Amino acid sequence: MNKDIIIEIDNDSGFCFGVTTAIKKAEEQLAKETTLYCLGDIVHNGIECNRLAKMGLTSIDHDSFSKLSNTKVLLRAHGEPPTTYSTARLNNIELIDATCPVVLKLQQKILNQYKQLNHDTQQIVIYGQKGHAEVLGLEGQTKGTAIVIEGPEDLNKIDFNKSIFLYSQTTKSVDDYNEIIRLIEQQKNPDVEFKYYNTICGQVSHRKENLRAFSIKHDLILFVCGSKSSNGKVLFNECLQANRNSHLVEGPEDINPEWLNNINSIGICGATSTPKWLMEKCKERINLILKIE
Repeated sequence: MNKDIIIEIDNDSGFCFGVTTAIKKAEEQLAKETTLYCLGDIVHNGIECNRLAKMGLTSIDHDSFSKLSNTKVLLRAHGEPPTTYSTARLNNIELIDATCPVVLKLQQKILNQYKQLNHDTQQIVIYGQKGHAEVLGLEGQTKGTAIVIEGPEDLNKIDFNKSIFLYSQTTKSVDDYNEIIRLIEQQKNPDVEFKYYNTICGQVSHRKENLRAFSIKHDLILFVCGSKSSNGKVLFNECLQANRNSHLVEGPEDINPEWLNNINSIGICGATSTPKWLMEKCKERINLILKIE
């Protein structure tokens, strides 16, 4: 095992603006109060969620939320449907709204489209992960009438004789979204309107190019990411395509010492939901393995 391995943490990896803001708001509130509720996991990273839980952040689901009253609840960056705000007003719940500005803008676009929609001749389609928090918030703008497609296999849900207004979840792959657009163009009735909108977050789309370049530079890539992260799956796949010797780890304990054999350089990177401090812990773990060996 080479003890002179170069270990580099990708400067462009780590929390996106929306997640950083949500966590900052949680920490500020917890500095004043011992307990704060959060509707869903504040970030799709179990280790970071555990850190905040020790500070007093309690994750709850929508059923539990509906039973609360006279308290404070943090809304994470993913966004929420209008029904969540209605429940808060009815139950005197003070919302600390940390919805990402990019997601808020997309919600408003879909809501405006829905208000003008002729349901007999038009339809709203959302390309995204079914059940994902962000997608549920987007669907909510249409009172659940939007058609959600996860990939080409779901295109049969679309009525190709109706006009189509297509939006994407903000963390999806640009290449995959473009493929969906191409397939709809092929299958739709040429006489109907088809409009699609670039709603993928720039921070996500730019990171793909950066990660490819970063992955090529190193013999081994460790992509640090929570198992629930939709964005993480997309970005890890980019690493894997650029460097087949890429491994997805949730934390330092997942690092296999055998991976370090015959390696001269290691790149550590992560998703928009991965804290920088966790990538640093992975680097420390590698250094400890090398010293033990």
